[in-house]
Amino acid sequence: MKKLLLVAAMALCTVGASAQINTPAPSPFSKVEQVVGLTEVSLEYSRPAMRGRTIFGNLVPYGKIWRTGANQRTKITFSTDFTVGGKELKAGTYAIFTKPEASSWTVYFYTEYQGGGAPREWDDSKVAAMVNVPVQKMPMDIESFTITFDDLKSDGANLGILWENAYVGVPFGVPTDKTVSAQIEKVMAGPGAGDYYAAAVYMAENGKDINTAKEYMDKAMSMIKEPRFWQLRQQSLILAKSGDKKGAIKAAKASLVGAKEAGNEDYIKLNTDSLKEWGAK
Repeated sequence: MKKLLLVAAMALCTVGASAQINTPAPSPFSKVEQVVGLTEVSLEYSRPAMRGRTIFGNLVPYGKIWRTGANQRTKITFSTDFTVGGKELKAGTYAIFTKPEASSWTVYFYTEYQGGGAPREWDDSKVAAMVNVPVQKMPMDIESFTITFDDLKSDGANLGILWENAYVGVPFGVPTDKTVSAQIEKVMAGPGAGDYYAAAVYMAENGKDINTAKEYMDKAMSMIKEPRFWQLRQQSLILAKSGDKKGAIKAAKASLVGAKEAGNEDYIKLNTDSLKEWGAK
């Protein structure tokens, strides 16, 4: 009987040890994604609540670096270069730290974004940008810490930080005009070497007009300063199909040289076989 009781007790202990109860996080995780102009911006942070506490100047002291949220560091990621406080930053991920004061905050974009809380040792060399922004008093309390993307424009927005009765808007810019202008110039200038090359190869491989394919390949090659051996290989095939055996042999020989320099056995064989087929000497 004692043995049975002991087995039962052990079984209950095992069940208790393996049980898993999921409970809500005190500061739930949030991820926000926003397109600003042509730039994709994503924000990851945790959202503590007031719960009747005085926040700024108490729970979050004035004049000290704050993680700007809870748990892991608040992270923001930009798909393109961007500007903060007049300084250009590279595309990538940054931690957002802040130093709150009663009337203004200093906001830092910090390159070391992994980890929880503020760094034990602050490193100024990791501050990619910093900006001082005024605090705007809200007419009501914001219970849960919140970060938003506000005042969206084609070339920028404000990163809004809200909690208790404080709002801080951090302006940032994105290179929309530069990107669009470059696209306009490229389109208006006409097709590039890659466009002509791709069109020529497609037309040749799919039985389209071979003379047009040859014309496109000629344009592509005239725009490429140093054609690679695989490009020369495609040119030789198109020239051969168009009836220009002399030109095909010349291109194949050039491709063969490049393939040997690169140590590409496949292209060495392909060119060698074609040159033999075309009667090269």
